[in-house]
Amino acid sequence: MVNDCTFIGNLTRDPELRYSASGTAVCNFSIACNERFKDRTGEQQERTEFVNIVAWKGLAEVCGKWLQKGKPVYIRGRLQTRSYEDRDGVKKYISEIVASDMKMLGSNQGQAPRQENAPRGQSGSETGKSGAGQQQYEEPQFNQSDDIPF
Repeated sequence: MVNDCTFIGNLTRDPELRYSASGTAVCNFSIACNERFKDRTGEQQERTEFVNIVAWKGLAEVCGKWLQKGKPVYIRGRLQTRSYEDRDGVKKYISEIVASDMKMLGSNQGQAPRQENAPRGQSGSETGKSGAGQQQYEEPQFNQSDDIPF
């Protein structure tokens, strides 16, 4: 079986970088992916899908530091659906992409990181995976629900 998703879209909001109780970085954001197609009558149509993304560890820190609302981004990862209870005790479900790879797209000239300093050795075009010498980030395994930051 294969669970591999690839998306290109624009960030709908600035990423939210947080840390779990054990200190693991987690970053949440969403992207808008546009699809253009012709309907039955031959008229051009456009549809937008909004995709929730979660990144962990080093990739989360890179996303939190470099990504900005409105900027285009390539995301590769796996689809995950999880459940939680809201404040009223109602069980809710959310589907999201757990990112394993991220590439910033478009012109990044003159773009500064969102926070004070970029990570050492990182430039705006580097990714969390892919090239030689770069690390692959895996989602951490949690044993206790207290360790999940959301």
